[in-house]
Amino acid sequence: MFDAHVHIIDPRFPLIENEGYLPEPYTIADYRRRMSRFELSGGAVVSASFQANDQSYLRAALAELGPGWVGVTRLDLDASDSEILDLHEAGVRAVRFNLKRAATDIAGMTRQALRAHELVGWHVEIYVDGQMLASLQPVILKLPKVSVDHLGMSEEGLSYLLDLVDRGARVKATGFGRVDMDVATALRRIHAVNPEALMFGSDLPGTRAGRPFREADVELIADVVGTDMHAVLEDNARAFYGLPPIDRTLEDPTPTLPLFAPSLREAARRPASDGTTRPLPIVERRPGRGPGPR
Repeated sequence: MFDAHVHIIDPRFPLIENEGYLPEPYTIADYRRRMSRFELSGGAVVSASFQANDQSYLRAALAELGPGWVGVTRLDLDASDSEILDLHEAGVRAVRFNLKRAATDIAGMTRQALRAHELVGWHVEIYVDGQMLASLQPVILKLPKVSVDHLGMSEEGLSYLLDLVDRGARVKATGFGRVDMDVATALRRIHAVNPEALMFGSDLPGTRAGRPFREADVELIADVVGTDMHAVLEDNARAFYGLPPIDRTLEDPTPTLPLFAPSLREAARRPASDGTTRPLPIVERRPGRGPGPR
């Protein structure tokens, strides 16, 4: 699994209130405890509004998390080329624009996005309410690579989001406790347009969400995308962030639930297998008779 949307809130580094809100600390140790039941190959640490444009926390987090982890940063619009190159060397792979909770210079954002893509190949990640997608669509279509957070947030913007997906945009299957839509329907429609579009993320710790991530969110994704689970839970995001693919063979089993390893206590409660199986009986249907008893 690749967790494409994680917030690390480290009190050792600067934090600022946003709309009167300052989150509780959520460290790498907290995150690892919460996700210990999942086999993670990596993920993306995403800068939030309360971190402003501070890069020190992100550098420290990526250094501690190690290989397989990338950063999604917020930048001053006048950030220099050398700063972008330095952040790329530290593991940053995208720039994020918060159009939901912050005023944004759209023209400056577009220029910065194009410059960062030309310089180091970064894509843009957009946090936006679906109600704004219609007016922003002409701007978004100018960006070479883009992803939209939290399924676009609302039912109202889903048709515009699907049009962007059809034109190559990616969508984070994250923040199910934030959105105003039927999540299963949105997942199904996005996946039908482009099976490479959806990218799973936990959105932990779920600041200001109606509810945080829970294991049932993964099960919902599995129910919707079926045998494309490897893609949505890992492969799509790794490709989008420029990470090497996970080697898979035709012999790899189709993922089945549960998608996480059982705890030692749960494993101890399971009955031991004797290594044998019993075939189900074959019932022959007589001609002219239906499937049920008469």
